[in-house]
Amino acid sequence: MREKTSSQLWTGRFSEATDSFVEQFTASEHFDRRLFRHDIRGSIAHARMLHKIGVLSAAELDAIVNGLEAILTDIERGDFAWLPELEDVHMNIEKRLTDRIGDAGKKLHTGRSRNDQVATDVRLFLRDAIDEITAELVRFQRGLVELADRQAETIMPGFTHMQVAQPITFGHHMLAWYEMLVRDQERLADCRKRVNVMPLGSAALAGTSFPIDREFTARELGFERPSRNSLDAVSDRDFAIEFVSACALIMTHLSRMAEEMILWASPILGFIELPDRYCTGSSIMPQKKNPDVAELVRGKTARVHGHLVALNTLMKGQPLAYNRDNQEDKEPLFDTIDTVRDSLHAFADMVPNMQVHASRMYEAARKGFATATDLADYLVRKGVPFRDAHEIVGKAVRYGVEKDKDLSDMTLEELRQFSQTIDADVFTVLTLEGSVAARNHLGGTAPAQVRAQVALARERLAQFD
Repeated sequence: MREKTSSQLWTGRFSEATDSFVEQFTASEHFDRRLFRHDIRGSIAHARMLHKIGVLSAAELDAIVNGLEAILTDIERGDFAWLPELEDVHMNIEKRLTDRIGDAGKKLHTGRSRNDQVATDVRLFLRDAIDEITAELVRFQRGLVELADRQAETIMPGFTHMQVAQPITFGHHMLAWYEMLVRDQERLADCRKRVNVMPLGSAALAGTSFPIDREFTARELGFERPSRNSLDAVSDRDFAIEFVSACALIMTHLSRMAEEMILWASPILGFIELPDRYCTGSSIMPQKKNPDVAELVRGKTARVHGHLVALNTLMKGQPLAYNRDNQEDKEPLFDTIDTVRDSLHAFADMVPNMQVHASRMYEAARKGFATATDLADYLVRKGVPFRDAHEIVGKAVRYGVEKDKDLSDMTLEELRQFSQTIDADVFTVLTLEGSVAARNHLGGTAPAQVRAQVALARERLAQFD
């Protein structure tokens, strides 16, 4: 039987030391130590509240604040020895504080538990992470908007079912990506409102008998309000699941963008060329330029989707209140933050700097009878019922396939064999430029509409300056 050690701060109830394997198995300090800034910030606010209600003297408060700030400096300099036997970031910091300042350090934990302490730390950490990710989202949005402006008149094929559908502008396509990111940003902003609720003061599960001032502590930590139910506050991880859910959608959007860039960068299409610094070569094929960053972001999407499943599964069987299971929330949460932030950072740098091969896009748009719908619309404007127009154009396309001719390359006589309604003015709608220019309405692909949306996007983004 191992003898008890004095390093652990909760051993009064126990007659023997924790098994060494159990110490390692249950320890979380090796990953939750990244909460140290937020743990120290929360402890300083808690100490100030304890002084306000008379639990700590002014001298004790000064000793605690100075001690915690010194520990913060030690950790940032790499001069802090983390002890696995102390289980987590909270106990490591508290033990070091007590060693440094004596009995005043032992008073810090009055009126709180590690249950509300960790819940507070995670919310503080996640609030900062949301702000960092939002900043990368905004940076990427700005890059897309400027790229859209530069390529407002660049014509490319639009696809459905990966078949050429209708001509669009590359700027319009970039603004479609921008709209995805706007929704992502809105979801994060909404999620942040529920993150910004303070559990501290809930103690283990029932609150505390001390006359704490939770509104004071919430103000100190910048929370919108304290939580309303102590039982829920210490066991709630909805905010983490909601955040990872929003991040899973961000990664889904980035993955879709990555897929398109990978296709476009292929020499078979040659629509774009990604910057060399975001690609790698082959160990055996010297001609290769592989879009590794885009491929990795597409692959890392699976990690975040997996973390969402993991967190939902983690919580589904837990009774109230806190259970040790919740220690398992941090690694998927931390990895989600790192993955999404870094993926956005890479795309915000890479995408606006890709080279656009407008001529390759234009030639691709000329294939696949991209202006077939324009010819149908032309016939409808001439009085032909749409279903009849659809059949007429279908026959013209079949003829074009047989003759290897695009609609715009056919003579008037060739077109009129399918409908005598067609006149010489048809060629104004069969050009790619005429097709995109005709979609000159809100949400359309016309260059004028692209520039109008760019102006609105810049106006919106100005609020983040």
